[in-house]
Amino acid sequence: MYSEEDLASAVEAGVLPKDLAEAFRAHAADRRQSSAADEEHFRLITGFNDIFVVIACLLLLGSVAWIGAAAAPWLGPVLLALAAWGLAEFFVRKRRMALPAIVLLIAFSGGVFAAGLWLMGAGAGEAGGGAGALALAGALATLGSWLHWQRFRVPVTVAAGAAASLTCVFALLLAVLPAAQDWTGALSLIAGIAVFALAMRWDATDPRRETRHSDVAFWLHLLAAPLLVHPVFTWLRVSGGETSPLQAFAVVLVYVGIALVSLSIDRRALMVSALGYVLYTFTALLNQYGVVSLGFAVTALAIGSALLLLSAFWHSSRVHLLKRLPLSLHRWLAPLQ
Repeated sequence: MYSEEDLASAVEAGVLPKDLAEAFRAHAADRRQSSAADEEHFRLITGFNDIFVVIACLLLLGSVAWIGAAAAPWLGPVLLALAAWGLAEFFVRKRRMALPAIVLLIAFSGGVFAAGLWLMGAGAGEAGGGAGALALAGALATLGSWLHWQRFRVPVTVAAGAAASLTCVFALLLAVLPAAQDWTGALSLIAGIAVFALAMRWDATDPRRETRHSDVAFWLHLLAAPLLVHPVFTWLRVSGGETSPLQAFAVVLVYVGIALVSLSIDRRALMVSALGYVLYTFTALLNQYGVVSLGFAVTALAIGSALLLLSAFWHSSRVHLLKRLPLSLHRWLAPLQ
């Protein structure tokens, strides 16, 4: 079975003419009776061998980190990062295995980040820890992610680097201005907007979702979603215990807005991130009105049905929505086919 990345790679290598690849995509889309762009493809697993390799990698990486930490606390994360890089040389650079690539990238970035914390003494709880150690660890993880991207081009690496960069910036801000810990909601929203803008920039370079640029954007959207959604629902006091009908109505309005944004950019991460807040709000509301045992079930049934209906008519809904958006925005959005 050939993935979208395999097809794009064949076109880039000159093995397959671009017009023939386009014809194949159109034929496959017609068979599915939906747009190829609307499916939001990204490669995660190509076969059970991916899972087999991931299990073996986790066993090896865990043992290496454990043995290294037994010798010296800082040695464990260093060996973890080195082992993850070495495994990536074969399973990512040569074998092009998707799921191992993601796992090895996370292991490498986590090892670099943890090594940075230990080098500054944060891992041992020494005076060198705190915001300064977190900033150094974030900076090292950002540099490591950039080097990993230059070598392996794993799509999730950009999102990992962005997360490390945000950690570094937040830590530096807390080190300089401790009162900033009271602004976590606003800072999260600003960070979410920045990551969302970066994701849209990657999307704009590949609006038809044919290359790894689309996969990079997917992971960036996945990172941006909780950063954007959490502060909004926190300000609505969704998790504050009792829920009023007015709050529930506000939650519905916000979620409808999120759904419209998701439809327009053809990305579902925002809707998934906000789903938990909607479920919690209406379950709490039903509980207050005496529907205790079935509150969650009734809420899940209603929301699940609505989401399945939206999924079934996703393409036609996008058609109606995009017709009402300014043409100047269309160059940033996945095209309709």
